[in-house]
Amino acid sequence: MQDFIMVTGMVISQLPVGEYDRRVCILTKERGKISAFAKGARRSGSRFMAATNPFSFGQFKLYEGKNSYNITEAVISRYFEELRQDYIGAYYGMYFLEVADYYTRENNDEKEMLKLLYQSVRALSHPSIPDPLVQCVYELKTLQVNGEYPGIPEGEWLESTLYALRFIETTAPEKLYTFTVTEEVLAQLREIAENYRQRYMDRHFKSLEILESLC
Repeated sequence: MQDFIMVTGMVISQLPVGEYDRRVCILTKERGKISAFAKGARRSGSRFMAATNPFSFGQFKLYEGKNSYNITEAVISRYFEELRQDYIGAYYGMYFLEVADYYTRENNDEKEMLKLLYQSVRALSHPSIPDPLVQCVYELKTLQVNGEYPGIPEGEWLESTLYALRFIETTAPEKLYTFTVTEEVLAQLREIAENYRQRYMDRHFKSLEILESLC
């Protein structure tokens, strides 16, 4: 008799396998980052076709095979379909997924990283919050969640920039995206976030390279 488990998470990547199947990577609340197969997900009309796309967030019923999990059911509560209609926003989102993939591990406690990823992708859908600000907040908070944030750097920073940095550091992911800043403050936040990304994220992010060529 197979033992099934239920996990809540977001699909952060998918790859075709064989003629009709997919292998997906899901960042979950219960088991960190896991790989799972979705049999027949690429067949026309498959119930797993949409559920295994990147950004799909919801509950997945799995059973554990020899080398990976297998998806038997998926109940998706948010597809983030609006990103499919926003070319630039989609690349921001794909970059966020890449960063989450870089930092997370199987069987680690990744609840905070999942919350941060979900709220950050959600913030891309709000026109009142500029996408570059969402990127800065996501990058800086990712460092803090993973214990790599070095604090406020030395330099001549505006008081509003210092306030924003303290807010990002001390605020839970669910309440992060509740502010906007001036262009001047955003420029300083982008400078700090880029410097920290280059120092602490030892990875070439393909989606970020594409994004920078578009903006």
